[in-house]
Amino acid sequence: MNINEAEQQALLQALSNDARTLYLLGIKPSVDKTTAISEPLNYKNLLKLLNGKEHKFTLGRQINSLIKELLHVGLVSFEQDVELNHSFNGKTLVLPLTLTKADDYSRLHLEWQSMQLNWQPDKRLIQDLAKLMGIIDYQHTDLELGDFIAYWLGRPESHFTQFQWTQKFVFNLKHKRLAHGTSTVHKVGQQLVQAKAGIVADENAKKLVEKYSKKNV
Repeated sequence: MNINEAEQQALLQALSNDARTLYLLGIKPSVDKTTAISEPLNYKNLLKLLNGKEHKFTLGRQINSLIKELLHVGLVSFEQDVELNHSFNGKTLVLPLTLTKADDYSRLHLEWQSMQLNWQPDKRLIQDLAKLMGIIDYQHTDLELGDFIAYWLGRPESHFTQFQWTQKFVFNLKHKRLAHGTSTVHKVGQQLVQAKAGIVADENAKKLVEKYSKKNV
């Protein structure tokens, strides 16, 4: 099993050894090399793996805690939105770092910093993560970026790499695109995308055009 530089950097962060074991032996071996998506989490198998000779893991929420550690350092993310206080059993994970090549995003994992007033996300990484997570409209406004920066400026104790900050911003965009009740967007499937300039005919207008077109024939 190969571990790239980006994964190594993340695994060397503040993680418990149990979380590292879970990633390396419980999750990564089942990941699809093309999509970076894992098989559905199986708590029974993972508990057996983690316990080994010592029987210290008995509850699913203990596995949840380890997965949250991996989420925190950017080693995994959920393929779909989940409630973090609910069971993760049966859920699938995305291992975004497994898709990075040595010359791609390794540099984005080298420096940890708190949020800065002039922070900007990595544009190329936004596109790649958006495609990976199925986000249709990943173009962001200055207001969306400003809201994100303002939120994290109030949490100076949070330190992440440029990769992780960008990843968090993409998750934030995904949450907004899946939100409801916004009048300045169009719905495409289950997502909301920013309205673009142009003329959009509603159903009533289309019916009127069809009605008078028939009369003129």
